[in-house]
Amino acid sequence: MTAKQQKTASLTAGSMSFAAHLAIFIAAFLLFQVQPMTARFILPDFGGSPDVWTACMLFFQLLLLFGYAWAHFLATRITPRAQAAVHVFLVAAAVAALPITPEPANTYELSPVFRILMTLTRSVGLPFFVLAATSPLIQAWFSRTVTASPYRLYALSNTGSLLALISYPFVLEPLLSRHEQARLWGWSLMAFAIISVAASILYAVSSRRPLPAAAHSPDPQTTAPNPKKRLLWLLLPAGASTVLLAVTNKISQDITVVPLFWVLPLAVYLLTFILCFDHARWYVRNVYVTAFVLAFIGLVTVTALTAQVPAWAYIAVHGIALFACCMVFHGELYRLRPPAAHLTAYYLAIATGGALGGVFVVIIAPLVFSTYFELYAGLLGCCLYILLTQPNTARPRRLVWTCLIFAAGAAGFTLQRSPQGLQGRALARSRNFFGILTVWEKKDDRGRIYRLMQHGETNHGLQFLQNPDRSRPTAYYGPHSGVGLAIETLPEDIERNIGFIGLGVGTVAAYGRPGDRFTFYEINPEVERLARSYFTYLDDSRAQVDVILGDARLSLAREEAREFDLLVLDAFTGDAVPVHLLTAEAFEIYLRHLKSGSHAVLALHISSNHVDLPSVVRRLGECYDLHAAWIETHQDEFLGTLDSDWILLARDPAFLKNPIIKSAITPFEPLCRRVPLWTDDHTNLLRVLK
Repeated sequence: MTAKQQKTASLTAGSMSFAAHLAIFIAAFLLFQVQPMTARFILPDFGGSPDVWTACMLFFQLLLLFGYAWAHFLATRITPRAQAAVHVFLVAAAVAALPITPEPANTYELSPVFRILMTLTRSVGLPFFVLAATSPLIQAWFSRTVTASPYRLYALSNTGSLLALISYPFVLEPLLSRHEQARLWGWSLMAFAIISVAASILYAVSSRRPLPAAAHSPDPQTTAPNPKKRLLWLLLPAGASTVLLAVTNKISQDITVVPLFWVLPLAVYLLTFILCFDHARWYVRNVYVTAFVLAFIGLVTVTALTAQVPAWAYIAVHGIALFACCMVFHGELYRLRPPAAHLTAYYLAIATGGALGGVFVVIIAPLVFSTYFELYAGLLGCCLYILLTQPNTARPRRLVWTCLIFAAGAAGFTLQRSPQGLQGRALARSRNFFGILTVWEKKDDRGRIYRLMQHGETNHGLQFLQNPDRSRPTAYYGPHSGVGLAIETLPEDIERNIGFIGLGVGTVAAYGRPGDRFTFYEINPEVERLARSYFTYLDDSRAQVDVILGDARLSLAREEAREFDLLVLDAFTGDAVPVHLLTAEAFEIYLRHLKSGSHAVLALHISSNHVDLPSVVRRLGECYDLHAAWIETHQDEFLGTLDSDWILLARDPAFLKNPIIKSAITPFEPLCRRVPLWTDDHTNLLRVLK
């Protein structure tokens, strides 16, 4: 090679290196910014369930797998110039598929998971596939044209992904509407296309002339990886993926379902990839194994005290456990990395393992477990790997770790079998797309037997089994609660028409009188089944009771005005009302169904350990010129009532002067803060976390 040829080759390699870094970074950024954005689009159409995100994650993991498989095929079976040409064609096709505005598939005979998969395939499938294939493919090109290790490009890719995730809840979501986000993402994809095409051309040009040999990897191995190592390439990322999705499910179930709580665990997960694949110095096995065991014990402790732990501490403990666990999984994965000649096969195995973890959590676990035991399955899998791979020279340490892991695992299993402790017995447990429902039978201090329904850790109503307590409204719905007082203030001489968003065990049906009509909207069919099978409020009510299955907001939007005297919002996902039920657009629907008379009231149940919902509802009330009364009640063991917070909203200010309401009002100030108006396009959970 002449000096001129060497200079040209060096310039080409330098340009290729720059284009590769930029294309990989932007592809990863767009790849992980489109995930929360598209999930945010479709969340309201699936009832705000925590499993919306895990179903979306399964889709993204499967598309990532297909993208990596495609990159492996191109890099190993097709000539360099053909690789570049095919990639340019697919990038152009991805741009032609814009814009991305997901619309749910109206195939209601399918399960929600498959409806989500169909929706995302139709709206974002091709662009996501091309972005997913870009990183491993260009890393393979890089390893053949540049004398540097390609593995740091994997860390760069994950850095772009992490920045995308962090920027979404803190920058993009607060500042831009959903459709503005989609348009900005589309313009960014076009910029990526230009850079990706440039990288493809540079690779095609460089493949025509001999280039300096690339120092592919610091790993001295040159032989093909053995089957055991290839199996670990699958199992280690599968374990990390399982713990990631299980932690995300748990946080969303116990607090609330918003993009922020999807993004934080995924950001922690990506951070471990960045650290482990940047350099071997970041992973010190003994340090992270010890940290993992301690975090495991901390997570079990927090699970036992969920209701007493602040939101930030609950999230922090789960985040630390996820970080320590993934550092072990990904650190071991990096330690087992192959030479660059097997790079695309390695990345394909990682993507396959991630997809297997997703399939386990989203599809298999709900069929096998009646609780969220997949979290402990993933953590115990990490424990098992630690114990099996511990050197024989560390037997004392292995014994200590074995004892600690066994104790934590036994405690975790016990808590999953009985989240509220060992008192009482579980009569029924049901798990589906909308979460886990458990019916307990317990005895209070007075010897009275009662039944309690829980959704995760949240109580959804209770009923005493003996008369006269059996017909008494209990839990959050006692006579002195906000909803009890709202019903009492309705005129005596009318046949009351009341709508309820959320069924629970049907406790409020106890207020029914002959001639009344009570209409319940319930998204989860299992709630109605358990309410009718183990509780008698619905059957005993003297009112005409109707239960309409499906998302309440969508059902009300389709119906003609119902002319409700009272509309009660009592729907909870985890510890808070689903966000799509607390937006300005949702309130427009509610108010359309309320009577225009002075006595018509909107009652909202806003009890929450972790989220300041009174501030959100007060701002919504101000937007629609509604007059608000906050009714706070406390637990009464004799009556069977629990602590509750209700806000009553009325068009007529005279409602607040009613003696029944006036005597029970809790002042808003200084307990409420000023927050922006929540809309379908703009919500800011950070402002209202307790």
